[in-house]
Amino acid sequence: MDKNIRICIIGGGPAGLSAGMYLEKKGYENYTILERNDHVGGKCHSPYYNGRRYEMGAIMGVPSYYAVHDVEEFCGITHDGPQLNRNYKDRNGNVIEPFEPKKNLTKIPRLLKMKKQITELGRILETKYKGYDINGHRGVADGRYDGFAVTPEREPVSGTNENLKDLAMPFKDWCIMNNVELTQDVWIGPFTSFGYGYFDEIPAAYVLKYLDFQTCMNFVRINLWTWKNGTQFIWESLNDHLKNPARLNAQISKVERKDGKVFVTVNGETEEYDKLIVTSPLQFFPEYADAREDEEKYFSKIEYERYDVLAVETKPEDHPEISYYVFDNMTPDRLGHLMVYYRRWRDTKDQVITTYALRKHKNSAEIPYEECKQTVLEDLKIMKNPASNVINEQSWYYFPHVFSDDYASGWYDDVEAMQGKYDTFYAGEIMSFGDMDETAEYSRELVERFF
Repeated sequence: MDKNIRICIIGGGPAGLSAGMYLEKKGYENYTILERNDHVGGKCHSPYYNGRRYEMGAIMGVPSYYAVHDVEEFCGITHDGPQLNRNYKDRNGNVIEPFEPKKNLTKIPRLLKMKKQITELGRILETKYKGYDINGHRGVADGRYDGFAVTPEREPVSGTNENLKDLAMPFKDWCIMNNVELTQDVWIGPFTSFGYGYFDEIPAAYVLKYLDFQTCMNFVRINLWTWKNGTQFIWESLNDHLKNPARLNAQISKVERKDGKVFVTVNGETEEYDKLIVTSPLQFFPEYADAREDEEKYFSKIEYERYDVLAVETKPEDHPEISYYVFDNMTPDRLGHLMVYYRRWRDTKDQVITTYALRKHKNSAEIPYEECKQTVLEDLKIMKNPASNVINEQSWYYFPHVFSDDYASGWYDDVEAMQGKYDTFYAGEIMSFGDMDETAEYSRELVERFF
């Protein structure tokens, strides 16, 4: 492809900024990144409070975040944030140790069985489900894998594995089928509490591509990366180092594709490009673009999570001594309840804690935002860490995905076949997974494949 083509990238989150970086590395410098907000980073959002940054979105990474590491190297930064730790409470606010046999004598048989099943899960993922952890979803519904290995070198790999078709079924059903149902007790912590839905509704492919075995074990061992100035700092740094930083407050009202060109109307002015990369939510693309019949058909099938975050102050005597997971509240029947709350800074009590809750399940009515907010605040009282004030709140458009029937019928292969059609390429969360590394990695692969 001509290195001088004019490329418009919609979205200044991890996917869009990474697309700019990888294009630049390949010699494409005539790109423009349009971001509707007044800051970059998307759901990597780290506001300031009392001179320090806290997290309203993404919190952490792991050593297998190779795309994020690419950004660190490109910018000359590193993961220099506070060390995280956690404990657990039941729904009544009592501190528990669910994985400690000595504290759960009656649960020893279950814990031993769970340990064996985790070992078995690791084995079948490497054998029966070879290729499961490739970034993106190309070929999975057809029993194939095609992409780049989850290694620092990210060498290209491809092959056929009929068992991969199983990954379309909900993770709960997949675990039961493979006799590893107790592994859900471990995988639920960094999955459901992080806003990615419930195991009885989300296809196993999403769970296992995000929480591949090595990634989940890093969460278990608390082998985590954080950034002193927040996850937003990663993308701010990248934006500062790009030859063409994102244009902020860019309100796109129209996209028209005709005669081999892409016309984008932004802030009332129409600009001409040769190619378009959409990293913002594809579900909303038809609202401002000349979406074709196939785009409307497939993008209308996208679902998303309603994931709410509160940043709250507490009185010093009520400040939690550590972050807490509440496993009791990570089931669909406890929809809208507090699942986890984080204390980011351990050396002071003049910082906020952040709370996280889901309020939508495939088989349930959506809980209204204000109702969920009040439930979370009541839960904090039950946890004995009541909030004295809410200083920030956010309801995210979170984790776009498709459900099992659409996944199994080849949604991803059909959309991948549309790449480049209409001079448009599709990236962002839906094309891989809704965490910052998976989205950045998909942008890298998109550039490798098509530019």
